[in-house]
Amino acid sequence: MDGDRVEIDGGIMEGGGQILRVSTALSCLLGLPLRVRRIRAGRSQPGLRPQHLSGLEIIRDLCEGKLEGGEIGSTEITFTPGKIKGGTHIADTKTAGSVCLLMQVAMPCVLFAASPSELHLKGGTNAEMAPQIDYTVMVFKPIVEKFNFTFNCDIKKRGYYPQGGGEVVVQMSPVKELSPINLTERGTVTKIYGRAFVAGALPIKLAKDMSAAAVRCIRKEIRDLYINIQPVREPDDQAVGTASGIIVVAETSTGCLLAGSSLGKRGKNSDKVGIEAAEILLRNLKHGGAVDDSLQDQLIIFMALANGVSRVKSGPITLHTQTAIHFAEQLTKAKFTVTKSEEEDPSQDTYIIECQGMGMINRNL
Repeated sequence: MDGDRVEIDGGIMEGGGQILRVSTALSCLLGLPLRVRRIRAGRSQPGLRPQHLSGLEIIRDLCEGKLEGGEIGSTEITFTPGKIKGGTHIADTKTAGSVCLLMQVAMPCVLFAASPSELHLKGGTNAEMAPQIDYTVMVFKPIVEKFNFTFNCDIKKRGYYPQGGGEVVVQMSPVKELSPINLTERGTVTKIYGRAFVAGALPIKLAKDMSAAAVRCIRKEIRDLYINIQPVREPDDQAVGTASGIIVVAETSTGCLLAGSSLGKRGKNSDKVGIEAAEILLRNLKHGGAVDDSLQDQLIIFMALANGVSRVKSGPITLHTQTAIHFAEQLTKAKFTVTKSEEEDPSQDTYIIECQGMGMINRNL
């Protein structure tokens, strides 16, 4: 197959690590040798960062593949996949690189392994520019399991910028195939809940302030709903470093979950952190979609692999989602269409993402 390497331009569209994650996961699943050039050409520091390299290494290890060009700063890699096997695998960014992004790249692959897998993912659990682990557990997990698989995510230790040091253990069993999903009925919001956390040297008062500010902000728009945002201080033996942040989730009558989250940083007032998360949630509720902006692109690879037609109603299509669709179509036989939703309410900016999945079958089972 060596003459038939799929060529991927890592500098187009979103131009970041996502292109690498989607294309290497699909390469591993489909047994397609791959060359990715101009890796992260759109970023201020182009080439592989520790987190991207860890992602590539776990994919390589999962399928006993061959990786060339796998070093920090490299702007071109070639990858030749082997057979996906289960078992225990470790990926360590050795930085605050996001464990959630490592999970994004590995998860589709281990679903089609020959036996159950246990992934030990080390790095940052609550990092900028990536979903927080709380989002992964509270929103991503229950929704993605609608594709007819389950996984267990055990947060052993939380790790924050700049040193990381967090560890999450993900256990999952392989499936024969993925079922398509239909997430088009938003329903009405029935409850709003969340957690505001502090860790390390920060006082619990900051978590209470974030929580209170988020509640005040949501109350201006949604008056008569019980809102429960728990302030938490992470136990010292379960967190490395000092950090703060908040996630607020809205659950609807049809089981949709939409969220807003924000992280504290030095010099950023804790009220502002709470308000930021609340405003992101309210924006996600306003567009009328059944998924929020952060979930949209994470569902694309599963829709592409599923056996049948998936339909998801979302707000405006993000560049990350457009990028995921582009590479999923380039590498699989899945076909996506995105149409403006014909809503009664013209103020709503909603779209239907429809995908005829390729119907990936796990030949190992």
